[in-house]
Amino acid sequence: MTAELVRGQNHPLSQNRLEIRISAGTPIVAGVTLGDEHGKVHGVEWVAHPGAPTLQGLEVSRQAAAQHRLAVDLDAVQDEVHRVNVLLALPTGGAGPVRFGAVAAPFVAVTGLDGTEVATFTLTGLEAESAVVALELYRRQGAWKVRAVGQGYAGGLADLLADQGLGEAQQLASTINDAVAQGVARSVAAPPPRPADGDRAHQTTAPAPGADPSGGTSYGGATPHTGTPAGSSYGGAVPPASPSYGASGPHTGQAPLPDAQPPQHTHGTPTPPPGHAPQTGAGHLGGAAPADPAAVTQPSTPSSGGPIDYHHPRRQHTAPPPPAPTAPPAQPGQPATPVAGDASGWSMDERLYNQVWGMFEDLARTTAAYRSAVDFADSRMEKELDQVLSDPRARVGGHGDAAREAARAKHAQLVDQARQALDRDLAQLTAESDVVEPALPAAYARWDNPVWHGYRVPTEMPMAVRLGDLHLPECPELRVPMLVRLPLERGLWIDSGRTGAGDGSVADAHDLRRLGMETAVAHVARLLAVHSVGEFTVHVIDPAGSAAQPLAPLVQTDVLASPPATGAAGVADVLARLTQRVDLVQMAVRGGAADALPPGFDTSQQLLVVNDFPHGFDDRAVNQLRYLADEGPAVGVHLMMVADREESSAYGPLLDPLWRSLMRLTPLPDDHLADPWVGHCWTYEPPLVPPGSQVLQQVLTQVAAARRSWNR
Repeated sequence: MTAELVRGQNHPLSQNRLEIRISAGTPIVAGVTLGDEHGKVHGVEWVAHPGAPTLQGLEVSRQAAAQHRLAVDLDAVQDEVHRVNVLLALPTGGAGPVRFGAVAAPFVAVTGLDGTEVATFTLTGLEAESAVVALELYRRQGAWKVRAVGQGYAGGLADLLADQGLGEAQQLASTINDAVAQGVARSVAAPPPRPADGDRAHQTTAPAPGADPSGGTSYGGATPHTGTPAGSSYGGAVPPASPSYGASGPHTGQAPLPDAQPPQHTHGTPTPPPGHAPQTGAGHLGGAAPADPAAVTQPSTPSSGGPIDYHHPRRQHTAPPPPAPTAPPAQPGQPATPVAGDASGWSMDERLYNQVWGMFEDLARTTAAYRSAVDFADSRMEKELDQVLSDPRARVGGHGDAAREAARAKHAQLVDQARQALDRDLAQLTAESDVVEPALPAAYARWDNPVWHGYRVPTEMPMAVRLGDLHLPECPELRVPMLVRLPLERGLWIDSGRTGAGDGSVADAHDLRRLGMETAVAHVARLLAVHSVGEFTVHVIDPAGSAAQPLAPLVQTDVLASPPATGAAGVADVLARLTQRVDLVQMAVRGGAADALPPGFDTSQQLLVVNDFPHGFDDRAVNQLRYLADEGPAVGVHLMMVADREESSAYGPLLDPLWRSLMRLTPLPDDHLADPWVGHCWTYEPPLVPPGSQVLQQVLTQVAAARRSWNR
């Protein structure tokens, strides 16, 4: 699986004979420097460049080109080499661009000799820089890893080489530029322009085999992976083409849970398809958007070299309509005006869904870029301070103090630059959120959205449902809806125990259980509201009857299949009926006789809400509950548990698989969700009804009225 890196991120290398493929929108110079364990380049003989393209274990291109393939054999490099840096620079002295901010973001891929991508990195966020360290291959405890660096230099190759400790940096930079000028005639033309339709999808086309012996690349007409599409306004790196995020994902291409893949947004960053949920504890946000296997079709196998058929069997055989041009194009250098529905999709709901998860991805990527830049600034300052302290002459007098002040000033400058880039992206995302949030349909909207005042029972199930909000500490006021694909692929666990991120406002265990049940009722009401009449049935188990007050809105409006089951007998009856239902449907499906179910069999989705677990559950009931959690979702039986895991600790590891199979949500804000791309801990906030609002009661009343009319 390809690792798509962001600045500062590393990845282990499983093989030492590699190819580094570089693609840019204009001819650029590619080179390699070798460094010792401290990163110092010992001389010009440790630099591979167009004027001296081969070193032991390395070969680079002999001219500037839009595409490069560099050969690397890490087993062949000298033992004293611990770092291999891949450099990119714009040619000087010609009519071409003089800064990377004026060209498309370069894309770098580390591949095996068979062309399989090991790691990729798109160098976004460059402005005045004319030279950049793209990647670093480094040796750690005998094994090699790759790190995405992306450190640019406005002073060009001379500054870059000097920063790596090369004394003859200026002379070597001139030598490289002279060698490039002599080979301009052999440079490879720029690849075709990137698509500018606003689609965030990751554009990747496998290059045709074979490389230009002179160091350039011959792709046989195929366009190599070009990284972030034009129009992307955010600094993060391109996300993986198929990561997982438990709930629905941002844009098609992939955002937050373990088996989810957000969809793609329209600003240049792909997201995995949606539909999955986060794991428990500090699990992945696979649930904010896992990929729905049923919605993904594999391309048909070509026969005798014919074209591949990518048509979806259940959709019209045309591409989804592009977003409507509802806003005037942005002026050069200015951010685009946000527009609700500015994403690809077959309907406005699908476009908004893709746009939401595009915002999630953009926030994840720009935050990752900021954090990695700060980490780089910290490590750079530590390195410079170590160099000062290692020189005895610098420990006395004013020279050492001046060097320390210079290191701290450079650190502050780098951090300020990273924060400015982050603030720019956050401002754009906030403006987009302000436009998108009011336009969301009921299934995606908060309870305080005016769309609920015009609510009508839908005629079909939506793509996803909102289960809360997600935000990061860098910008807590920017909240991204957490959308989970429907039908649910995992059960839900409302954790009524104490969490590590609580603010201490709820100290009593009874209050936590009450709040947990109120959160569950809000989720149930939303699920009932977004399904059409007769398509969703809710059962409740409340063994001790302790949830009578929170359950009142559901009971009073008569939207439950039956009154909440109480006592051991009630628990056993409900579990037996739902377990039998799962058995019947499984037998019918496996036997190919889905139409042979008993007459009057309820084919709607079933949701079982369990309160106060494990009180009132014997060993048989516990096993039935585990069976429903594992086998139920595949046949339309879903589980929502309101429970404190500590209270069931007497069962030991018996219940561990149960907790892991459910998407953990909390009644209070908690940072227990982690996305699988860059590992951010996202703070989850439940979608509670505003205090004093009657919107939940009004919605449930309409649902109940529609059901009574439908049953007549």
